[in-house]
Amino acid sequence: MAEHLRKERIKVSGHIEEVRGIFHIKLSWTDETGKRCRKSISTGLAAKGNKKRAEDMMSEVRKEHEIKVNLTDGKCRPEDMLFADFMEEWLEAIKPQVKLTTFGGYQMNVQKAITPYFRAKKILLQKLTADHINAFYAEQLKRVKATTVHKFHANISNALKYAVEKDYIPHTLMGKVKRPKADRYVGKFLKQSETVELFEAVKGHRLELGVIFGAFYGLRRSEIVGLRWASINFEANTITIEHTVTIATIDGKRVVIADDTTKTKSSFRTLPLVPAIRTKLLEIREEQERNRNLCGKSYSRFEGCYIYTDVLGNRIKPDYLSAMFPLFMEKQGFKRMRFHDLRHSCASLLLANGVPLKHIQDWLGHSNFAITANTYAHLDFSAKHATADAMSWIGETSLAGALGN
Repeated sequence: MAEHLRKERIKVSGHIEEVRGIFHIKLSWTDETGKRCRKSISTGLAAKGNKKRAEDMMSEVRKEHEIKVNLTDGKCRPEDMLFADFMEEWLEAIKPQVKLTTFGGYQMNVQKAITPYFRAKKILLQKLTADHINAFYAEQLKRVKATTVHKFHANISNALKYAVEKDYIPHTLMGKVKRPKADRYVGKFLKQSETVELFEAVKGHRLELGVIFGAFYGLRRSEIVGLRWASINFEANTITIEHTVTIATIDGKRVVIADDTTKTKSSFRTLPLVPAIRTKLLEIREEQERNRNLCGKSYSRFEGCYIYTDVLGNRIKPDYLSAMFPLFMEKQGFKRMRFHDLRHSCASLLLANGVPLKHIQDWLGHSNFAITANTYAHLDFSAKHATADAMSWIGETSLAGALGN
């Protein structure tokens, strides 16, 4: 080839950088068009005590990436592609297609667990086997619960379907992979008397509104923080769940996401505004108006439309409920439980008062009946009593006579 047609070799530089306690590899290079390109890859290594290992990993990854960007088409050929690199490619491909909160979870799974493991193994995408994935699951189960491994399983499964669509591999192998069995989680519940006591104990506390909506309506954390005055109809006495506020970790940074969508279509629902909570909300609205007048320009113009705010109109952060509620419960002498357990408590109280599971599904906004039934059927004693009553023939046996003696 003539000298003037020879492509100048692209150099890739790299360094390590600490992001939220984990070392990340930061690569940069200038492509053939002069565009500056950057790539961040998690090492999965804690920053403390692992600098030398992270630097060694960076050096190796830099060399591999330099080879990749210098291929004729600028892309790694499927037969040369590491599974770890493929998972990073899949992440970028799905980013525009999923919610930012969903992507944040996927990114954390891939960059903190999946790619560090498979990069160290140097397993190629086209050489990946079910045994490789099963070994990964077994290794992860030493540090996380099976429910977390299920998330890894879902990510890998979806990624390999994408690989088939791109003709990187002829077929997916997930049918041969053994997904670990997870222990059924049973949430903690408050009895009716305990819920009454909690409402009294939390009165006037910053947690009060969250506890009310969590225990009575069974709202999710994101739904509570996302409640706006526009969602309340004081004339029709209704409350509509239509807006959520969540937190996601994107590229190592915590991001608050306010969205006019709910978790599922069924989560969008309208519930009755009962008198006691109606009165409470009117009091909060009056208090916010006083604070707005007192604080003037210092009062939040952007978040003042929300119900759950501080004295300056700043929206309560979702993490506040998760972090402070268990501590409050312990301090007040209640059993320690998660904030989400208030949602479980709501369901258990509805069941205890004879509300059918189908109605509870609508109240909680579950996407299908199976979720409600699988989560709360063990608490449905009214149905079990009805079943026992249907077996009334036992009263005609000698056993009934023995009981009367």
